[in-house]
Amino acid sequence: MTTFYVTTPIYYVNDRPHIGHCFSTVAADVMARFQRLFGREVFLLTGTDEHADKVVTTAREKGLTTLQWADQNAAAFAEAFRLFNISNDDFIRTTQDRHKSKVLEYIRKLQAHGDVYLGEYTGWWDASQEEYLTETTAKEAGYNSPVTGKPLVKRTEKNYFFRLSAYQDRLAKHIAENEDFILPEARRNEVLGRLRDGLQDIPMSRGVTGDADDPSRWGILMPDDPTHRIYVWIDALFNYLTVVDTPERRKFWPPRVHLLAKDILWFHAVIWPCLLMALGEALPKTVYAHAYFVRDGRKMSKSLGNFIDLDVIKAYCDKYSRDALRWYLATQGPLHTADADFAHPKFVETYNAELANGIGNATSRVGNMIEKYFGGKVPDPKGVKQIDDLREFGWPEINATAVRGAIAKADAFDLAGALHEGVMLVRKVDAYINVTEPFKLAKRVEAEPALKDRLAAILYHCAEALRVASIIMSPAIPEACARLWKSWSCTPPEGAHLGSLAAYDGPHSLKPGQALVKGEPLFMRADPAEPAPG
Repeated sequence: MTTFYVTTPIYYVNDRPHIGHCFSTVAADVMARFQRLFGREVFLLTGTDEHADKVVTTAREKGLTTLQWADQNAAAFAEAFRLFNISNDDFIRTTQDRHKSKVLEYIRKLQAHGDVYLGEYTGWWDASQEEYLTETTAKEAGYNSPVTGKPLVKRTEKNYFFRLSAYQDRLAKHIAENEDFILPEARRNEVLGRLRDGLQDIPMSRGVTGDADDPSRWGILMPDDPTHRIYVWIDALFNYLTVVDTPERRKFWPPRVHLLAKDILWFHAVIWPCLLMALGEALPKTVYAHAYFVRDGRKMSKSLGNFIDLDVIKAYCDKYSRDALRWYLATQGPLHTADADFAHPKFVETYNAELANGIGNATSRVGNMIEKYFGGKVPDPKGVKQIDDLREFGWPEINATAVRGAIAKADAFDLAGALHEGVMLVRKVDAYINVTEPFKLAKRVEAEPALKDRLAAILYHCAEALRVASIIMSPAIPEACARLWKSWSCTPPEGAHLGSLAAYDGPHSLKPGQALVKGEPLFMRADPAEPAPG
């Protein structure tokens, strides 16, 4: 069986989760759920990055120990991902022994290969991002952080270095030969542009100044040198390998995709692959860097009071359902190069058009007619796959085309496009109902009994197409689809894949005579005039 390993970034525990963290994780989850539908063996990893200096300083401000603050926020991330119904296979914390022991193993291997040396470094330190910037980058940014705008600090440190420069040619060659290694294309071009300046060896440790209780020791100490601790970014990047570096999970390496935000692209597209080359490990197939969410056209910030934090997220889930918020993030989120706007009117518009008035209304409408005209049993189309006078509605091919489109688009990381194959199928059903008017046809059946077979075929086609649409849409709205499948007696069997589940007249299609009841509406229409929750 083909494997598919997808990762989110691991998130800093210096604060609680917000909509940006949740978007990355939902997007990765939708990818994972699609791949499971395609019959692949999937491993989805998320977690928290806990050894940052900011965690130490913030914990002090809160009057907590560093570990207490890390525990508190790691729990908040785990809670957020449960709220979003994330199907992760593991949740890594970099303070866990299983991670720390593997990091030491990898560092020792790098040392043995001569890729690590002790030296002195002077550079422009961006405390907000916990990274050094090159002179060129610092100058272009006016010696302020390109991310936060805070002033950079000129620092000189004695560090252990990783010989990043030794891998420049190999990395450039790999990027040139593998067009999907860095996506979207604009991100690839960005990395190639920076590579032209040449790679410099990078510090991979920080000096330890105090005793065993000193905050400077927060992290993993260098092997055989307790006066240095491993730099947080080196430590953090290794998480993707430490989790699957076991006899049972090694089959998942290398990752199919690292999904992350654009601000950490350099670490994942340059430093990480060079570390892997030095370790003799295969490189991830794709590093995918998405853009950001803004709110109502403005950058989110705590000072503006427009931050979509966990409380606002919960309010949206309570009012509209977590499936609804998952759908909005997956279809309207900034998966490509442009930032996306989380605007409440747009949320309501999307929710009504694609969920409440879309699959919600269509399944209620068809379920109601089958309940009313066929006693809540799937009607028998008697082998009719296409109504003779409606050649444009050849349902087997319509359904198959939607499935093929969903597979191709999901494999290309076009989540919105893949999910909208289901939306378009729902709209095709609505159009079919408008043309065939089964509700009018039913009134004529008593006088013209022969029309009953036509009515049966029409409603069967509608129900079967909606079943296929629900499968395509289920990676984003799994709970709503599960309710539909229960009402319609068509819950997909364990281990079946999308091709077989969607096969017309196949083993998993709707069977004449099986129970099909209307059930409760999947989504209730939202009032656009109501204010945003939270």
